[in-house]
Amino acid sequence: MKHYKHYINGKFSAGSEKFESFNPANGKPWATFPAASEQESNLAIESAHSALYKGAWSKLNATQRGKLIHKLGDLIAENASELGELETQDSGKLAVETKAQSSYVADYYYYYAGLADKIQGEVLPIDKPDMQVFTTREPVGVVAAVIPWNSQQLLSSIKLAPALAMGNTIVIKCSELAPATMFEFAKLVEETGIPKGVVNVITGYGDPCGKALTTHNLVEKIAFTGG
Repeated sequence: MKHYKHYINGKFSAGSEKFESFNPANGKPWATFPAASEQESNLAIESAHSALYKGAWSKLNATQRGKLIHKLGDLIAENASELGELETQDSGKLAVETKAQSSYVADYYYYYAGLADKIQGEVLPIDKPDMQVFTTREPVGVVAAVIPWNSQQLLSSIKLAPALAMGNTIVIKCSELAPATMFEFAKLVEETGIPKGVVNVITGYGDPCGKALTTHNLVEKIAFTGG
């Protein structure tokens, strides 16, 4: 069996509790995953907050962020077939669909990599003399992204890529029903050189993990997909 670990603050950690994932094709357990406690969920949030305001990420300019996001897209493209196969094994989703999705997930990262240094402000007219008003766009803060089981790669990319392009940091809670792909994805994040704490990947149950992510006062935005 494979044994996966949380990715928190640039480190892989086993966690205090574990659960098994079952291959839907045969009903047999094939991997174990850590179930994030409230404390571990809080640690991921605090790591993201520290990275946003104190770490190397806070000192990067938009062009530098874009290059790191582009590199992540390259690594996803290089590993697309393996990631697609893994998503099928873990979730039971048809291989023809997971492999097709994997082949274009990198495009989301390329798009936002190019957009990172093109975030523009606006100069606004005002009825007062000798005064100029303008807008400037800044990161929102720590983003908590809750990802469903059925399209982990795709539905994480449309949250993560724009968040990074704008300079935010993020905690991804991948679904406890099929989290394997996102933990393999975390290994690619590690390869890019994205500073520690910027991207954190955990999994666990709605309570305590999801509850901690959606109620913590350091989380400024929640991105949630589900029905």
